[in-house]
Amino acid sequence: MAVVDRVRELVAPVVADAGADLYDIEFSGGILRILVDAEGGIDIAAIKTISRSSSRILDDVDPIPGRYTLEVSSPGLERPLRSRSHYEGAVGEVVKFKTHADVDGRRRFQGTLVRADDESFRVDVDGTEQVFGYDDVTKTKVVFEWKPTPKPGSGSKTPAAGGSNPDRSNQEAN
Repeated sequence: MAVVDRVRELVAPVVADAGADLYDIEFSGGILRILVDAEGGIDIAAIKTISRSSSRILDDVDPIPGRYTLEVSSPGLERPLRSRSHYEGAVGEVVKFKTHADVDGRRRFQGTLVRADDESFRVDVDGTEQVFGYDDVTKTKVVFEWKPTPKPGSGSKTPAAGGSNPDRSNQEAN
């Protein structure tokens, strides 16, 4: 059994007990990453609980030969998509991905994920829906789109008569 599969088997109950979902497990370069999520997002207390419990189980069972570093975190805003369930959960999101071979003269794509099924996913790329097989893609991630937020105090206030700022006048008077 592969290391990642064995770790998944060991930590899945720990993650579920914490009320979270096991998003993914990565093991590369001596770093074991356990990515967890929850409805509405995962909080630091849940990550701490999962980290401590997972560490104890992994120390007891020792499924990884040699030394490694354990990291438990959320998959982040720009989360990787590796499984069909990841793609299904990201429908409606903007995704960026790279294909193994050229498709219409290009290998890098970005668009809105429209649908995902057992063998492929559909993306609206520049107004045209295209279908890609999971096996045709080397790497996919969700793209977080930063949107401007209004600055504090820059609502629809209008200055008082005479152009004075009542907030500033109060500050100066104090």
